[in-house]
Amino acid sequence: MKVEIISIGDELLIGQTVNTNASWLGETLSKAGSEIIKTVAISDKKEEIISSLNHVYEETECVIITGGLGPTKDDITKYTLAEYFGSTLENDPHTLSKIEAFFSQRKRPMLASNYKQAELPTDCTILENDYGTAAGMWFEKNNKIYISLPGVPYEMQGIMTEQAIPKLKERFKLKSMYYKTALTQGIGESFLAEKIAKWENQVYKEGFSLAYLPSSGIVKLRITSAHGSDDTEKINDLFKALEMQIPNHFFGYDRDTLPQIIGQQLIDKKLTIGTVESCTAGMLASQISSIPGASAYYEGALLTYSYNIKSSLANVPESLIIEHGAVSEPVAKAMAENGRKILDVDICISTTGIAGPGGGTETKPVGMVWIAIATKSGTTSKMMQFSKHRERNIKMTVLTALNLLRLALNN
Repeated sequence: MKVEIISIGDELLIGQTVNTNASWLGETLSKAGSEIIKTVAISDKKEEIISSLNHVYEETECVIITGGLGPTKDDITKYTLAEYFGSTLENDPHTLSKIEAFFSQRKRPMLASNYKQAELPTDCTILENDYGTAAGMWFEKNNKIYISLPGVPYEMQGIMTEQAIPKLKERFKLKSMYYKTALTQGIGESFLAEKIAKWENQVYKEGFSLAYLPSSGIVKLRITSAHGSDDTEKINDLFKALEMQIPNHFFGYDRDTLPQIIGQQLIDKKLTIGTVESCTAGMLASQISSIPGASAYYEGALLTYSYNIKSSLANVPESLIIEHGAVSEPVAKAMAENGRKILDVDICISTTGIAGPGGGTETKPVGMVWIAIATKSGTTSKMMQFSKHRERNIKMTVLTALNLLRLALNN
């Protein structure tokens, strides 16, 4: 089934709201065996909606429309679709009773605009909304299906999951695709592709497709099977081979995160951890402590942004900072070692660097970062050279520190 997604809303076009609906629909429908061939975002204007419907590809079999079904005057999708499909609007008693129950349960009065939400096109199949007041609509025209859904994400997802997708699967005899995604850190896309070239060829030889999905600090590798979960074992075997080939970079699958994996490692080993941060200014602490139950292993942080605080709070000797500079291996090690004692933890990780965009020198350019990890058996450190972009440098430092911590916990 070939699908187009039309997202309606000026807030999407001006960047005020991220179009998570299109992302969710793309992932969900692809897994259900559909092929997404176009996604567009358009403004809340009648002519734009009609133009988009008139320019649907000939091969498209299903069009998913989200947004513009609310009770306010700017929500014109329902009226535009009724006109487009030559339908009239009539009050639907069942939808009205659901809307009335919705407001009654919340002890809120219904306005005239809320009553009008029960007026629906006579030529559509109504898709009930158990999560809000705007019903979904299913139209059919010229051998194509048009599904209109509310823009509120959890309402849209509920209608799609419980009503629309089962109907689509029945109509098109869809067979679910199977995806599995490996997560890597600390190696760029091109270097990774070169390193695993033989493994990649094996993936294709087995009849699967492979996609590289790069982002800041992380490259995902997604294998797709068109035969559903029947190929689970083959794909698992391929990924096991990948794990053995790049153990320093591979860290998990699908929705795994480094903080989650590290947290489980710390729990399993019954270890505690703390952080001493300079250039990351608490972001590393935030990531580690973001996992529910992190209090079982995370003790706290020292934020030592300035030279004075590095000395007074983390006990880094001023002479060490004067001799080597705050961004140096000796200072990073001292931060981690002293932090381990001050916080009374088994492991302490420190970060110090030049995030930018200013502050760099010829010998210590913007993007230079030192990371150190202190344990009872000793201290290790690593220098990284990132870019000139401040936010990217901070994010890359945190991801690299987390992966180094993962590797240290594996030893």
